[in-house]
Amino acid sequence: MKVLMLNGSPKASGNTYLALHEMEKVFAEEGIETELIHVGNKDIRGCIACTKCFETGKCVFNDIVNEIGEKFKECDGLVVGSPVYYASANATLIALLTRLFYSTPFDKTMKVGAALVAARRGGLSSTFDELNKFFTISGMPVASGQYWNSIHGLTPGEATKDPEGLQSMRTLAKNMSFLIKSIRLGKEAYGLPEKEPVIRTNFIR
Repeated sequence: MKVLMLNGSPKASGNTYLALHEMEKVFAEEGIETELIHVGNKDIRGCIACTKCFETGKCVFNDIVNEIGEKFKECDGLVVGSPVYYASANATLIALLTRLFYSTPFDKTMKVGAALVAARRGGLSSTFDELNKFFTISGMPVASGQYWNSIHGLTPGEATKDPEGLQSMRTLAKNMSFLIKSIRLGKEAYGLPEKEPVIRTNFIR
């Protein structure tokens, strides 16, 4: 079992990283492998809706998005962490996630998703909601913790002074581990839920 973790902060060792690392320690205790990739400092352009990925199964811009796509396909869970900018996630991370989820053709059903956010003060809930939408549109169960998955800190390392935030990360990792293990057993016993043919309607014809 493996969890892919994306650090969407431009800072490699900032408060977003501290939150992700707190989860990493719990995953190790639970026997779940992790891979943490720092993406928030990369030069990642947004989606241009060219739909070439429908033909090739990957994004037309051959960068880190396609590399992560292969790792995403093989993992059991995805954790996405971001700092808060104007009550939103880092734009670089959103560009990556938009292309990643749109361009990857594999079935994401029952891969477990979790989002976490870090901020000095406000904008956490809206950013948390923004990130979770990538999971819920893809049939991915969303792991929850003991509160909205957030941690506070301004300067790098300041989040170590937020014991409730750190505890929230540990709880999230424990709950996510339980979900991943339970889904693994459920797949073996019952398989994945049967899917109906997709129905798509347009508002303008």
